[in-house]
Amino acid sequence: MDIDVERKNETLIAQVTGRVDSANAREFEQALSSAIGDDRKVILDLGNLSYISSSGLRVLLLVAKALRNKGAEFALCSLSDPIREIFEISGFDKIIPIYGSLMEVMGE
Repeated sequence: MDIDVERKNETLIAQVTGRVDSANAREFEQALSSAIGDDRKVILDLGNLSYISSSGLRVLLLVAKALRNKGAEFALCSLSDPIREIFEISGFDKIIPIYGSLMEVMGE
């Protein structure tokens, strides 16, 4: 799992590549938490995510809750069909906004 982070127009964009599972969920959480500073909007681009386990979903839920508590926006984008299906089955698509592309969520 790799996370590439950039800031664009006061928005943190984190692109996640590879797998997020129980073996690296803690590392995933630490990487996201340290990347998110005082950002008011955070977007996770999951276009290169090949797998996410329940441990990874838990991390996203914790991040979403922490951002919501500080009044920041959180969204996901570019999910592949299998990853999108996991989010729909788990109901996470009702908790975290999901967009088709980074351009869509950025409003470009």
